[in-house]
Formats: sequence, C-alpha cells, structure tokens
Amino acid sequence: MTTAVLTTATRAASSSPDADMGGLSGMVLRLIEALGEWGVALMLFVETVFPPIPSEVILPLAGFLAGAGRMNLVLVLVLATLGSYVGALVLYWLGRVIGFERTVRWLGKLPLVDEDDFRKAAAWFHRHGRSAVLFGRLVPIVRSLISLPAGADRMNLASFSLFTILGSGLWNSVLVLGGAALGTQYDKVEGYTEWIDRAMYAAIVVVVVVFVVRRVRRARAERAERSAQGQTPAAGVHGRRRAETTGD
Repeated sequence: MTTAVLTTATRAASSSPDADMGGLSGMVLRLIEALGEWGVALMLFVETVFPPIPSEVILPLAGFLAGAGRMNLVLVLVLATLGSYVGALVLYWLGRVIGFERTVRWLGKLPLVDEDDFRKAAAWFHRHGRSAVLFGRLVPIVRSLISLPAGADRMNLASFSLFTILGSGLWNSVLVLGGAALGTQYDKVEGYTEWIDRAMYAAIVVVVVVFVVRRVRRARAERAERSAQGQTPAAGVHGRRRAETTGD
C-alpha cells in the first residue's frame, strides 16, 4: 500500500510541467512556481514599470502552471491584475508629481529602456484622450507606459484606476487563459520544449539588438546635431571675414 502511494506520488511529480520541461522554459516555469501567485503579481508590477520584462512571457507560463493544477487560476488572474495596477499607479504618480520630461530622463537611464517609447505612449494618449488608458493596455509598449502621460496630464484618478483595471484585466485574462488551455495538455506540449526555448532566446536577442540599434542611431543623431550647431557659428565668422576682405 505504502509502495503504491509513493509510486503514484513519484509519477505525479515527474509528470509535472516544471519537472518535464528543461531549458529556458523549464527554468522560468520553476521560477514562477517557486514564487507563487504573489510572485506573478510582483513580476507584473516590475513589467509595468520596467517594460523589457514582457507579460507575454510571464502570464502564459503562469496560466500553463494553473492549467496543470500547480497554481490557482483565479488567484493568478486577480493578483496579476493587481500587480499591473500598482505598477501603473507608480508611473501615474511619477508623471503627476515629478512631471513627464524629468521622469522620462530618469527612467531612460535604465537598461533596455528607450525614451522614444515614452514619447510614443504620450503621443498615443494625446491622440486618443482618456480612452487611451483603457485601449492602450492592449497595445505593446504603450500598455506599460501610458500611465506616465496620464499622470502628467492629471487625469482623474478614479477614471484612471477603472480603465487600468479593466484593460489590464482583459489583457491578463487572454494570456493566462491561453496558457491554462495548454497547461491541461502539458504532456503534449513537452515535445515542443526545444522550439519554445528557441522562440524565447530569439525574442531576447531581438529585444537586445533593437535596443542597441536605437541607442546607436540616437547617439549618431545627437553627434550630428551637436556638430551642426558647432559649425554654424564658425561658418558665420568665416563668412564675415570673407565679406570684410572683399570689401577691402
């Protein structure tokens, strides 16, 4: 009897998704499971403030674990939305108290954060108005950063909170429930672990390459602008000297 119980427990443990899946995907799954549902909230909070950590990776994997019976699905959804909302509040208050430009200059110094992304989010907000806080939660990059211009423009906090919770809840539900559907079939998904790892590695490489290219282009543009500004006064001096020589 005892042997049968132990055998059943061993099989259950070995058939768990975090035990079967190796590579990067397995490592991330084990990390999420170790942190638990509140860990998902923490990661979503960080993702909102620090955009390069994508919810597109965190939420499907959390849902995958929930579908496999390793996490509570409802708790994952509720806490993920809570984490998104608290992160959005941080950016909202930074924009409201410190101001948009000062906050952008400060956050722009973080690794893999580009100031242009904040300006795109601000343009989206000014183009679509307060509804951008709701629908912007469904748009990559804008989703994380739309809170900053909303706070800088002193959007009503109650409206901001309502739109943020609704938009973030919808986005989180789509990703978590999609992962949960796969989690019920994790024995079949295991065969695609290698391809999942390759996709995750490729995504990391793309993010880093895009960031480096954008930083290089911006540095070149700034150098060209400084060079042009430095040449203009000199050109004026030479022009005056030539004019004086001609006049003589």
